[in-house]
Formats: sequence, structure tokens, C-alpha cells
Amino acid sequence: MSHSVTTWYLEQTAREQLAPAQAPPAGQGVRIARSEVPSPEFSRFLYTAVGGDVLWTDRLAWPYARWAEYLGRPGVETWVAYERGTPAGFIELEAHPEGGVEIAYFGLLPGFRGRRIGGHLLSYGTARAWDLAERWPQRARTARVWVHTCSDDGPHAKANYERRGFQLFDTKVGEEPEVPAPGPWPGAGRALPAGE
Repeated sequence: MSHSVTTWYLEQTAREQLAPAQAPPAGQGVRIARSEVPSPEFSRFLYTAVGGDVLWTDRLAWPYARWAEYLGRPGVETWVAYERGTPAGFIELEAHPEGGVEIAYFGLLPGFRGRRIGGHLLSYGTARAWDLAERWPQRARTARVWVHTCSDDGPHAKANYERRGFQLFDTKVGEEPEVPAPGPWPGAGRALPAGE
């Protein structure tokens, strides 16, 4: 069995197009930090914890060596949002030739969605895409930031990108096989963080 999936491709072609979201209240204890030491274990945790309920499956079969090689490439960055010290989500940037920077992955762990973290993390991560060459002098200055999202992603994903100033430049419709959500384990993401 299969189902129809719509994929939207969005871009910014000038830094001034970024429309930042308001940061969560200071009392919420949200901070964003770059994961500067390539860690396949941590990156795979983020990938499965964020994407487990929205059918992220393309990297599940990657062996450790492939994760390490990818994360160690110049111009690949992982920025992590934390709420009171707990990982809440991430945005992964991948520099391409001629000044293109792709938002390869972006999302929140299910228990942290709807808490005003996503717009803030996307704003912060997009700004880091625009200044990526300052941290990687061997990379070309950013001329374009792009992303794709699809109808299998969260219901607010496309609208969040558009609110941050991304413009649609292509749409594709195709068939994808029906697969069960991979996890990270059955029942994950249903409880809110302690104290909420």
C-alpha cells in the first residue's frame, strides 16, 4: 500500500527575508547551542526522537561510520534547543556549493511541540545558515537558504517556514509506501516534560 505525499520546496535568497519569531519567555529556560563535537550517537538520538512519529526513515540504516563522515564534513552543523537543560529539538544545516545552505532537518521532540520553541529555533538556525561561512571560511558566503517539507511532516511545518520568510519555489506530488512510524519506541512523546 502507498499514500500520496506532497513535498514543498521553500527558500530565502536574501538574509533580509528572515522574519524572526519571538523567543519563548525567559522563565521557560530555552537556550540554543551548537553541537560542535561530531557525535553520531547524539545526532542519531535527535533524528529518531524528533522524526519517529513523522516517518523520518532515510537515515535509520546509516552505520556509525556514515554518521561520523557526514557530521565531520565542513559546513555541516547541528544546533540544539534545550529547555531547562533537556534537548527539545534541533536544526541541521548542510552547506552546498556556490553558497547554498540546506536546512537538512528541523523539528522538536513531540513533548516539546506547541511551547513556542519551534519558531524560535527555526529563526535562530536560519540566521546561522546565513552566517555559516563566518565559521567555515573555506565555504562560499551564503547566497541562498532552502528547505523541503512534506505532508508527512508535522501539520504546522510548512506554515512555520512561511512565517519565517521562506518562499515556495517548487511542489511535487508522489506516492510513498505505507510504513509504520518508526519510534524511537512505542508510545514515545505522549507525556509532557516533568513539571508541566
